Amino acid sequence: MCQNCNNKKPYYITTAIAYTSGKPHIGNTYEVVLADSIARFKREQGYDVRFQTGTDEHGQKIELKAEAAGVTPQAFVDDVAAQIKSIWDLMNTSYDKFIRTTDKDHEAQVQKIFKKLYDQGDIYKGYYEGMYCTPCESFFTESQLVDGKCPDCGREVQPAKEEAYFFKMSKYADRLIEHINTHPEFIQPVSRKNEMMNNFLLPGLQDLCVSRTSFTWGIPVSFDPKHVTYVWLDALTNYITGLGYDCDGNHGELYQKYWPADLHLIGKDIIRFHTIYWPIFLMALDLPLPKQVFGHPWLLQGDGKMSKSKGNVLYADTLVDFFGVDAVRYFVLHEMPFDNDGVITWELMVERMNSDLANILGNLVNRTVSMSNKYFGGEVRNGGAGDAMDEDLKTVVLEAVKKAEHKMDELKVADAITEIFGIFRRCNKYIDETMPWSLAKDEAQKDRLATVLYNLVEAITIGASLLESFMPETSSKILTQLNAKKRSLAEMDAFGLYPSGSKVTDAPQILFARLDIKEVLEKVEVMRASETDGNDNEESGAEEDPVVDIEAKPEIEYDDFAKLQFQVGEIISCEAVKKSKKLLCSQVKIGSQVRQIVSGIKAHYSPEEMVGKKVMVVVNLKPAKLAGVLSEGMILCAEDADGNLSLMVPEKKMPAGAEIC
Repeated sequence: MCQNCNNKKPYYITTAIAYTSGKPHIGNTYEVVLADSIARFKREQGYDVRFQTGTDEHGQKIELKAEAAGVTPQAFVDDVAAQIKSIWDLMNTSYDKFIRTTDKDHEAQVQKIFKKLYDQGDIYKGYYEGMYCTPCESFFTESQLVDGKCPDCGREVQPAKEEAYFFKMSKYADRLIEHINTHPEFIQPVSRKNEMMNNFLLPGLQDLCVSRTSFTWGIPVSFDPKHVTYVWLDALTNYITGLGYDCDGNHGELYQKYWPADLHLIGKDIIRFHTIYWPIFLMALDLPLPKQVFGHPWLLQGDGKMSKSKGNVLYADTLVDFFGVDAVRYFVLHEMPFDNDGVITWELMVERMNSDLANILGNLVNRTVSMSNKYFGGEVRNGGAGDAMDEDLKTVVLEAVKKAEHKMDELKVADAITEIFGIFRRCNKYIDETMPWSLAKDEAQKDRLATVLYNLVEAITIGASLLESFMPETSSKILTQLNAKKRSLAEMDAFGLYPSGSKVTDAPQILFARLDIKEVLEKVEVMRASETDGNDNEESGAEEDPVVDIEAKPEIEYDDFAKLQFQVGEIISCEAVKKSKKLLCSQVKIGSQVRQIVSGIKAHYSPEEMVGKKVMVVVNLKPAKLAGVLSEGMILCAEDADGNLSLMVPEKKMPAGAEIC
């Protein structure tokens, strides 16, 4: 491993910048913890790592939220950005730069970039014009409407027109397609690449709106200040402005050293913006493209999407109060598959705490330290009395190091952690095989007992050193108890480096205490009740649920209402409608029948989330085609003032087909 940063190979990793519309929940926090684990491991591999994160602070939603809160947009984002940064710090993330899109140097560069792209003909002024769907924030031509309504959500549309600047996306589309085809590692996982190619690039790109005039909270276009720069041209450029990129060519030292980025780590919901818009912007600026964009899956609540109305929103600081920082880090990293959504529940957290952390890891360290003190006064020495079963332990440990490093090179973080815990599992099995308590009864076996305990301390030292990237505090605590220094990866290719004759601590520390699930759930209920009453809103960071007033429709007679038939439906399968950006097509079981229902909820639910849900359905609605797909009913949703949707689901368990009356 290089000793001087100047001799190390640079590695630049970024997260998506968090939107400052509110406090981030644990699903948002997962991303920065994931990035931190990769950044830490890359440092262990000898890279000179630059890790950047931050906040996205402009837009109409923030302008409206600030107005509702009675503060300026700047004051609003200052408060939320501080909350986000405090959570990133709480989770022990080792970022090098926390950028804010309200930073003056960032804003200045965005204005320069906009002007440069305009001057070279990539941006032109035009109009959004047509029939506008407010919930979808989309314009449509008359021919695109279905029965005069929005083709995506089926709602009413209104004629609208807004002046805007547009970016010529199609100009660079072929070049981007070629880049993706010749750089198979560029978009990961592969499923994300296929989605971008088949759904967006190959059908043809539309020009992209890059300015708005309907709100003012944004970076003004320098040569046309009634326009503000629209979100993606502002937000995406943080990855270069945070390094000191200068549109005039006077780039800072960090930019020259670290760009292009080695890894953009983002949520799968914004993969299109990072693998189509961002590369095209860079091509237009004649800049190198990032080496890889990884669209990670989502962390979902066990009973569906997190929402304040359900009382199931989980925040990192709340979970830390229950379990501790490293337990939360372990859970979100270990429970997230490479290419599928993960699930978080209180029950599963307690189970992992008790089985993996308290039992497999914590109990192992405690037993090893305690036996070393009991039988040898804390001294750990290699007695030289090896056995065949020792060789298997050594093989498992050294192979786990190689496998964990290989998994991290593939960004399969959960698999890497599994390999590390394989070391601890094998150590526990080794204790059962060697039975130190039995060896201690025979004076002739004293050297063998010493060797067994030495092997355990050595194996745990290697495992704890590997664990540092994922659970840094726990790694340090274990090594302190063993009186061992952290091993580098280069030092983990050999077994037996622990100095014979060293002494472990004389008072082993409990790393993780077992929890009673009943007590935890009772505390959770008390916490939720307190939040509902509004007693702890300020402390917990929870926001009061807003109310929504909508325009009243004409009164109807009961007989009119009675014509509608509502039933409970169970979604048995769901897929995205290929010709639409907003539609999902669900197969819904209603009694003994299965209906096909198309809904404009793709922005709020993934197809995987929909499967298995019980929903409220209007079943006697006249069938209609949406984006060319037949829909035989309507799934009911609630909508807030910001256009966020939530499925209407039965409060209690109900069979598919149950009448709603």
